[in-house]
Amino acid sequence: MKVTKMSIKRSLLAATAAALVLTVISAAAGFSQPRFREHTATTAEGITLAASTVTLNGAEVAISERGNTRTITANAIPTHTVGDFSNGPNQISPQDDRYMMDIEGSLTSATSLRLAQLFGVAVNGVAFDPLAAEFWKGDPSSGWQYEALAGAVPLGLDSNYAHVQPTGAYHYHGLPIGLMQQLGWSSDAESPLIGWASDGFPIYALTAEIGGQVKELTSSYQLQSGTRPGGDEPTGAYDGAFIQDYVYVEGSGDLDACNGAWLETEDYPEGTYAYVLTADFPVIPRCLSGDPDTSFGPNLPGR
Repeated sequence: MKVTKMSIKRSLLAATAAALVLTVISAAAGFSQPRFREHTATTAEGITLAASTVTLNGAEVAISERGNTRTITANAIPTHTVGDFSNGPNQISPQDDRYMMDIEGSLTSATSLRLAQLFGVAVNGVAFDPLAAEFWKGDPSSGWQYEALAGAVPLGLDSNYAHVQPTGAYHYHGLPIGLMQQLGWSSDAESPLIGWASDGFPIYALTAEIGGQVKELTSSYQLQSGTRPGGDEPTGAYDGAFIQDYVYVEGSGDLDACNGAWLETEDYPEGTYAYVLTADFPVIPRCLSGDPDTSFGPNLPGR
């Protein structure tokens, strides 16, 4: 289906809270199940970000287009400064990444990201990987997955909301602050192009021009009220420690269940469906409105 503003109205917002309950989805069949760390924390503690003071050399990224296919090859080394991971368990190392996606994306029914599936890739070749492989008592079948930006389970993120996989892959869990600064992002202007999702639709950060006015777009997710079930499940108030603490409330913000909207931008003056990184949960979308390319995973146990 070619994407038009009318097609957005017909199919985009079919992704409702009932259809997109934030569930834990295991990796694709055919991959062995990795061992997960065991946690019993139930409180969102907030996160302390490490200063990004280290400059890396040797960044490589190339973007090409042929027919309806965009190909990005990169080594996942950013040109902005990063945290000092030299004393951590994982150090940044060059990757051999190759991502492919449609130039003109097609809307389908919304699908949640799976464990070890990348949401997309930034223009600098660094991946957006919002899901943390951290679960209540180390059990993905528990139905409770820790939110990477809540701090219940510290992940050692730097000021770009990024850290390093065991493979050496540097990747973003939140707003790529250093990249946004390099691209000239400003709260007074529409966001520059930040990257592309795995289904080919563009990614912007925070702001867009709506009706001639620059506006910060907001998520439509809210914390549930009350307390978690307890028993064999986590206790305590729904405070954002877990992804499942949130529910999508259609119309409560500017964006749909996949943090997307129809936008007219400098890159797409005729308009396009686009994803927006937000200040509040989910920050990086947790579902896709189009068909993802398999080059974005899931990949286990590599990520």
